[in-house]
Amino acid sequence: MAANPGYPHKVFLNGKIVPSADANISVFDRGFIFGDGLYEVMARIGGNYFYREAHLNRLRRGLKEIAIDFDVAVFEEHIPELLRVSDLEDKDSLLYMQVSRGAAPRQHSFPANVPPTAMMYAWEKSLPEIEPRHAHAVIKEEFRWSRCDIKSTSLLGNVMANQWASSQDAYETVFYRDGIVTEASHSNIFFVRDGVVYTHPANNHILWGITRQVVVELCETMGIPLKEEAIALSQITAMDEAFLTGTSTQIMALKTLGNHEYFASEPGPVTRKLQEGFLELKIRDSQAGQ
Repeated sequence: MAANPGYPHKVFLNGKIVPSADANISVFDRGFIFGDGLYEVMARIGGNYFYREAHLNRLRRGLKEIAIDFDVAVFEEHIPELLRVSDLEDKDSLLYMQVSRGAAPRQHSFPANVPPTAMMYAWEKSLPEIEPRHAHAVIKEEFRWSRCDIKSTSLLGNVMANQWASSQDAYETVFYRDGIVTEASHSNIFFVRDGVVYTHPANNHILWGITRQVVVELCETMGIPLKEEAIALSQITAMDEAFLTGTSTQIMALKTLGNHEYFASEPGPVTRKLQEGFLELKIRDSQAGQ
């Protein structure tokens, strides 16, 4: 692969940090053929990875769920050097980690005694203190698999859904399953009614988002009532507020969902309060890492 300004200059691949142009994998890699692998993304803010252990533990859990034998500590060991050679030691950035089941002759069942393929890279990215965008989202019936809790690299359903949103000048596609709102193509969704925050419970129908987890904890510490209860599709117009969460999305106010508008100019008070609490948490976390 030729050098390209749109790609990171350095990549960690199977124990070595190499120029991205030299980061090559087998065409028989199961991540390439089947999407048989997992990924994780962390945000580095002020020199510290926000909720680092939660992200790494989610990756560990996923590896166990799909029976890939890989020690996440290998990534941890090489992060400082990767940041150094990527000229990111003193910059905010995002870190992408991916593990596939490795290269083997094509068969659906898991191959035996095949080393996994581990890849990681970072790129400069400064997240806003408070997410200023007000999202528009469309609604679609769920058509993906039933293990959305696994952060799989097999993202075709998510990609198709997000492209469908993009084609309508929307930021997200929000899914519903059996008449129940679950999550979006690359974020979790929350609703607010009468001061109470609602979100789908953490089960196999949603990704267990780390920012979702942060918001659940913030509600507890800030005294905001929260119920991990799913909202029916028929109830979305009865909600007062809605917002999306994700590592790079942070807490993004949802202005419209389908044909329903939640606010005209400024997000509701609970969304704003949580955004402010999220900012304070990021500041404390970055200071603790210094």
